[in-house]
Amino acid sequence: MNDKLNFNQIQLVSLVLLRILIGWHFLYEGVIKLYNPSWTAKGYLLSATYMEGFFGWLASDSMIAVTDTLNIAALIFVGVSLLLGFKSSWGSLIGIGLLLFYYLAHPPFPGYPLGPSEGSYWIINKNLIEAAALFVIFLFPTSSFVGIDRLFVKKEITPSTT
Repeated sequence: MNDKLNFNQIQLVSLVLLRILIGWHFLYEGVIKLYNPSWTAKGYLLSATYMEGFFGWLASDSMIAVTDTLNIAALIFVGVSLLLGFKSSWGSLIGIGLLLFYYLAHPPFPGYPLGPSEGSYWIINKNLIEAAALFVIFLFPTSSFVGIDRLFVKKEITPSTT
């Protein structure tokens, strides 16, 4: 079995760029929430149009502080993980989980009212697309090529010449 994964230079650079861009998005969202003392997910959760009971529970007075803290911590962890290429598989999975929660709170399903969105969608929205992109990042270990994980991996990823 070959322990060497071969991608061409453009493929690797594209995947690393995708990882970094998504990492920046997550880190920005986490930091902006961290430094805004009035930010809370309560309004977003209470306006959920799907699984209202679950999201209402997350927004309850007994849970909202934990929910907000975990949301901010997860956003920052995912962002740093993807930007630095350190534990990016974990970061990708946690990011997918967050995005699926955001998606399910306000899914663009036919017959459901539109929640807070930047446009009119039908089944697919930016949360689902970014989750799919994170799944691609999870499948392709770009942090083994560019990132801190490169210091700890045994498999070598090198650009092919073909």
